Amino acid sequence: MDLKGSLLKSIWHAFDALDLAKNGKVPISKLKVLSHNLYTVLNIPIDPKILDDHFRDDETSIVSSQGFVSYLNSYILDKVREGSFERKTLDELCWTLISKNSSPRGPGLKLPEKDAFRLWCLFNFLSEDKFPLVMVPEEVGYLLKKLMDATGQEWQQEDLDDYLCQKNPDLRNGMSVWQFLEMMESESFLPRSSRGALSLAIDHVYQEIYLGMIKKGYLWKKGLTRRNWNERWFVLKPPHLSYYTDEDLRDKKGEMILDVECVTVILPDKENRRCLFCVKTPERTYEMSASDMRQRQDWMLAIQTAIKLQAENKTSLHGDLKLKRRQQREQNRRKALEKEKELQRLQEERENYIRAISQVQEQMEQLMDKKNQQTFEQQEKLHLALEAQLKQAKMAQLTMQSEMAKKEEVAEQQRQKILELEATTHHSEMALQAEIQARLEEEKMRVAQARLLEEEEQKLKNLQRLKKEQDRLIQKTQEEKNELQQEILTKSQALEQARCELTVLQKSREKNSENLEEAQKKLHHASQQVTNWNVQLTRLMQPIPLGASASQANQYIVSHRKEGIFIRNKSDNDQPPGTRSPPQQPESKSGASQL
Repeated sequence: MDLKGSLLKSIWHAFDALDLAKNGKVPISKLKVLSHNLYTVLNIPIDPKILDDHFRDDETSIVSSQGFVSYLNSYILDKVREGSFERKTLDELCWTLISKNSSPRGPGLKLPEKDAFRLWCLFNFLSEDKFPLVMVPEEVGYLLKKLMDATGQEWQQEDLDDYLCQKNPDLRNGMSVWQFLEMMESESFLPRSSRGALSLAIDHVYQEIYLGMIKKGYLWKKGLTRRNWNERWFVLKPPHLSYYTDEDLRDKKGEMILDVECVTVILPDKENRRCLFCVKTPERTYEMSASDMRQRQDWMLAIQTAIKLQAENKTSLHGDLKLKRRQQREQNRRKALEKEKELQRLQEERENYIRAISQVQEQMEQLMDKKNQQTFEQQEKLHLALEAQLKQAKMAQLTMQSEMAKKEEVAEQQRQKILELEATTHHSEMALQAEIQARLEEEKMRVAQARLLEEEEQKLKNLQRLKKEQDRLIQKTQEEKNELQQEILTKSQALEQARCELTVLQKSREKNSENLEEAQKKLHHASQQVTNWNVQLTRLMQPIPLGASASQANQYIVSHRKEGIFIRNKSDNDQPPGTRSPPQQPESKSGASQL
């Protein structure tokens, strides 16, 4: 964040503290006092006329582009120049206002005022760039881990997650500064060490993150004039590497200005000094000695980091790290949204597919019910017609018997003729019964033939589905064409075999029209094959993983001819890609007739 945005965060807290009614409005008198203090702290010339003219007609001011924020941007923040004021003084001014007017912290405080102020500064640095200011849980965890590392204790992310769930789940969207300080004062996050150790940890993290101090510590430095060695306390804060007599920072002995032309070089041991290195600037070279090789490496890396920041026109290492973490969170959030949309799309496609299958099944059931109903009605009509014919035959027989009895009384000589007539009548009845039986058998064969036709249509549909599945597999595995070429060839052979089976089935249907009992057996077998084809289709619809071999993908395919007809032999799997295996010989005609 730039200097203007960073200052606006601290001033926003001060304005919010003056807004006692929490309605976005503050009396003019308080705003004038705040503005006058800001002019003084930021070393900006005060122009009372501008202040009076800006708020002359307003009784209250609202934090917006037209209110106090507009005044800040136009007459205060735009005139601020980095290095012309003491940032700590501005923060102390704003903290004094908010600690007196809007602090909800009670008398039993566990954090000293100095530590609370530094945590407030860290909150402003790590909070989001929008108002009201909140700090997301990821940044809270980052700050807590820094504090725990500074106290020498292990940080557990689960502690923060449990606190957010128990305290208020809404804190996952971000917490305010007072919620953050309340969390820091809770027993869950106070280190088990002394309060002095915690204060030192807060001060260390405050200097590192907020003040931009990359590293500090003792080093031996060779004098520029006397060329003697003295132990100095070094503080690396880009773009300066300052050194003092001791840790209290009272006696500053000098500083180095680091820029893109500065370099660090390891020096050989000399003058009874070990772990030597130097910092070369355009003006002079500074020789220093560390206590061990690890300290020398840490200092050289820290100085190189400061030089890199200057080369990239960046003023704060942790500001750059915060921006990268924020960009990573945004990227993760976008990926999560895209993944959620993709899962939703796949779920919708799956539901649509299941719905389509259900509709097809319902349509097939309706067609089967309709065909069964039509067959039953036809059989019923045929049965009634046959009964009527039988009744007519019986009535004709009775009539003929009556006439024969009358003729017996008329003449004895006609008895032989009557006997012949009775024999003729008997043969007629037998022929009629045979005709009735033949019609029944013909109707049954017609029904069987219709079922065979329906089976043939179902197999044609299955062939079409296999063809579509094969095309989809070819399109999906285009990039793995060399590895799956043998599998596609096997699928093609299976399709050709299925077509041959369809031809055999058609011939079988013509042959079965001559044998009723054999047709019924084949009809039962065909219904079982329909079930097998449905199971096969369900398995084929499952996606083949990219890492799965062709043999694993095909070992579950079931054919209506026999199990394993589409499984490749081990020798086929061993063939190199692009080698076509010889086609399988079709089964004998007798084997097809057994189907």
